[in-house]
Formats: sequence, C-alpha cells, structure tokens
Amino acid sequence: MDVAASTSSNASPTASAMGSPTVSMTTVPVPSTYFTHSAFSPFILAHIGLMTIAWFFVLPVSVMLSVARSRLAFATQIAFFGLNAFGLLFGTIYNGRTPDMYEKNLHHTLGWAITWVVLAQIMIGLLRLCTDDKKIEDSHGEERLAFMPVGTNNMTGYHQMHPESVASMHRYSHDSGHGTESNTSRSDSPAGLLEEKDKETPQFEDQARDYHTPYRKSERLLGSAKLFRLLSRVSHAMPNRMWNILTWYYDTVDILILIIGFVAILTGLVTYGGVFCGSNIFNGLAHSVKGGIFFWYGLLTLSRWMGCFAEYGWAWNVRPPLGIVSARQLKVPSAEFVESFVIFLYGSTNVFLEHLAAWGDAWTAQDLEHVSISIMFFGGGLFGMLVESRNVRELLNASFSRWNANGDQYSHEERWAPPKTYSSSMNPFPALIILLLGLMMSSHHQHSMVSTMVHKQWGMLFVGFALARAVTYILTYLSPPSSYLPSRPPSEIIASFCLISGGLIFIASNKDTVAAMESHDLNAMFVFTVTMGWTAFLMAWQIIVLSIKGWAVGRRRPEHNAACHNLP
Repeated sequence: MDVAASTSSNASPTASAMGSPTVSMTTVPVPSTYFTHSAFSPFILAHIGLMTIAWFFVLPVSVMLSVARSRLAFATQIAFFGLNAFGLLFGTIYNGRTPDMYEKNLHHTLGWAITWVVLAQIMIGLLRLCTDDKKIEDSHGEERLAFMPVGTNNMTGYHQMHPESVASMHRYSHDSGHGTESNTSRSDSPAGLLEEKDKETPQFEDQARDYHTPYRKSERLLGSAKLFRLLSRVSHAMPNRMWNILTWYYDTVDILILIIGFVAILTGLVTYGGVFCGSNIFNGLAHSVKGGIFFWYGLLTLSRWMGCFAEYGWAWNVRPPLGIVSARQLKVPSAEFVESFVIFLYGSTNVFLEHLAAWGDAWTAQDLEHVSISIMFFGGGLFGMLVESRNVRELLNASFSRWNANGDQYSHEERWAPPKTYSSSMNPFPALIILLLGLMMSSHHQHSMVSTMVHKQWGMLFVGFALARAVTYILTYLSPPSSYLPSRPPSEIIASFCLISGGLIFIASNKDTVAAMESHDLNAMFVFTVTMGWTAFLMAWQIIVLSIKGWAVGRRRPEHNAACHNLP
C-alpha cells in the first residue's frame, strides 16, 4: 500500500461566481506512526499478541527447561518457534499492506536474525534429544562433573555392563583396602563376576530399563523411530570437538536469548510508537540502555534471593569449597565486585558520550552535571572493586599480620582467626552510588512538569533500593551466613522491586515518550501505576519460571537429589 492510497478525499460541491459548481478537496494526512494508523490493525494486534505469548511466557520456560537439561525443553522450543513464526507472518502481512512509517528500523532486521538463531538452536536441541546424557555432560567439562554423587547400585550395574573395566580397578570406592584382599580378588575373578551377576540381575535389569527410558521418551516425542535412529547415529558419529562447539553455541543462546528478546520487544515498541527519530535517538538510547541495565539488575537481584548463583556465593550464602563446585566457579568474583565493575565501566565510557547529542555545540550546565555523574560512577566503581580485592585486604592487614609472624605462644588464639564477617561480602558502595544517582535525578531540572515528575519517580525508587540493600547488610553483619544454602534476606525482595520498576520508568522518561504522554493528556501517575502493576506480575512470573526449573531438575535426577539431601 503506497502513501497516496492511504489518503482519503472528501468532495463537496460549491457554487462559483459564474454559477458553475466546483469541487473542493479536503485531504486527510497520512498517519505518522503505526500507533495512530488504524488500517489493518487486526494484523498488528495479532503480531503483538503472539509475540508477547512467545517471548514473555513460553521462552523463559523453555530456557529454564534447557538449563535443567530436561528433554521437555525441545517441545517448548518448538512451541516458541511456532508462535514466533505465526507472529512474523502477521507482521509481514501488516508491513506489506501499510506504508513504511519508520524507515531503516532495527526491529525488522533483528526479528529475522533472532528467528534464524533460534532455529539453529532447535536443530542442535534435536540432536541433543537423540544423544545420551554422558556425551552431553562430557561436553560441559569439569563444571558439570565437579560434584556428582554416584550410588553403589549404579556402579554395580556399570560393572556388569562393562566387566573389562573391573579388572583394571584395584577395589571399589567404598573399600578401605585393609584386610580385604581376598574379597577383592574374588570380585575380580570371572567366577566372582558371574556370582555377583546372578545376585544382581533383577536389579540391574531395572536399571537398564531406566537407562533406556529417556530414549523411549525421546522417540515418542519425535513420533518417528527411523528419524530418532538416524539422528542418534549422526550425533554419536560427530567428533567431540564439533560437539563441544555446538554445545557452546546452544548454551550461549540460552544465556543471551532473554536479553536479546528484551531488546527485540523494546525496538518493537519504538517502531510502533515512532519515537527516537533524528537527533532524539541519542536521548532514547541513553534512557533505554541505562534503564534496561537497572531493569536486569533488579531481575538478577531477585534471582539471587531465590537461590540462583549459590555456587558463586551470590545467594547471600557461604561459597561452597572445591569439591562441591569446580575450580572455575571458585574464580568467579563476588557479586559486589561485579556490581562495582559495571559501575566503573559505565563511568569510564559514558564520560565521553554525555555531549554526543549536541556535538559541536557549547557545553551547558546540564552537560557538566551528567559528566560529573559519570565521574562519580568511575570513582565509586573503582573504590568498590578495591574493597572487594583480596590482595588489597591482605595488604591492609599486613601491619597486623606481622605481629603474629614469629609464631609465639599467642599464635593459636581465636583472636587471630579471620572475623566471621569475612565469609560474605558487605560492600555498601554500589548501593551508595545508586542512592546518590536517585537523589540527583529526583531533583534534576527538566523541560516540563511531567518529565520532572517521571524522573523523580525512578530516582526515589533507586533511593528505596539503596535503603533496602543497607538493611540487608545490617542483617548480614549481625548474623553472617553460615550455610551453603541461600539465606534469602527479605529486604532483597524490596530491593529487586525498586530496581525493576525504577528501570522501566527510567526507560519511559525519555523526551519522545514524555512528549507523547503530554499530547495524549496523560500525567506522570499513569506511568507509575502501570509500571507498579507490571513489576509485581513480572516478579511473580519469575518465581514460577524458576520453580519450573527446580521441578525439571528434580524430575531428571531424583537419585542425585536424594544423595545431596543425605549429605552430613
């Protein structure tokens, strides 16, 4: 549909001075945005609805099932791809019947790119569905094998399937090796193996059936035994290096796909609303990127409260030692160090970008204010990283440690032991930086009252986060974590709520969105109330999604979970 076809004409006859009738033409202008364009709206509404279901509801569940190595992940990936394909179909039909009201927009290109990325992941997932768990676990290296309790019955079944491996072993893992030589020799002999096999055959047959159960489920899921056998041969014939590359791609997509989806939804809103055009793109990008960082920071904070990243000590718990976690996981820095690094990175890069929207023009007082905020982030992030550095802490304690260097009679006193607060990180500087940012933005001068109120809203929410994090540190200081399990301080729920809602309002505080609000007679409380409702719903949905992941993990490895619960 071209531009001329989208205009309408109303003809009305009038009388001229000569008495002959003439026709006056009234032209209706072409709508400037897709939002105000009412033609073919069912197609764009169907596109929005299907994409919302696919990206907001189906995709997070698919990612969690994939992370849990559940075979149900493939079914959810197919469901997501189908919804996404139908959404693309309706979007393509709508684009073909409407004029291009946002030329060279990123949303169209990004949508097709994501589609091919997800399709490649589904193809790899299809191969994984037809591959035994051992090959998948081996492709993850030591991180997957760091702590994997194995029962004696499972070892017996393995030895009966592979008797040649028994001859190469000196004793079983539960044998102490003292006074059991005769039993060990008897077990290694062919007669001993036959005797043990006669005793354990019924139990081993049950284990063999359990071993092949996932493959029968995968075969039923595919609906074709021939296709399953073909893909199984392909996956087993694939070299380990190629399989490792495919596994890396699959896991990388799992990690990044939700963030990419957030960008796709955001660019879709920008295209649909017709905002961030011309020089306003810099203001829009600044608010979208910064607000998006705080939004995902809030989701990460809620994930930490729910127990994610406990292997790194991020879930307000004691970091597990080597043997429970891998050596690579032990090298991951603390959560406060990562927060400080992000603050430092933002300050060190954004100090050169604050004048980008007015390049070549004179610097204003507002530009200098923004640069000062960037310098505050640079210095605050650097200070936070120094506080989290173990080397810096040892240097600060050097003058005290030399008192105990001679190993005198007082060297074994408890007073020389590290304080209990050393077991967890208590670094308030990232929260302090965000507190100051919130105070600055809540009183920052804006071009209109609506813009000032919107900035004040997310500024005060960031202040609320800082106060909630301060309560967390007080609780942690009074009662340091003593368990590997997450402690779940209640103040972190408030902190995550403030960050998520504050990040969304931050995004909405750009110039174009505020101008659109004013043109439609919407006040600042409209944004605030809608954001509060969506934030509460999003947090509830996040808990449900992570609970689905826990269900999938328990369903996949019940023996492993039982062994973990029986640990002393």
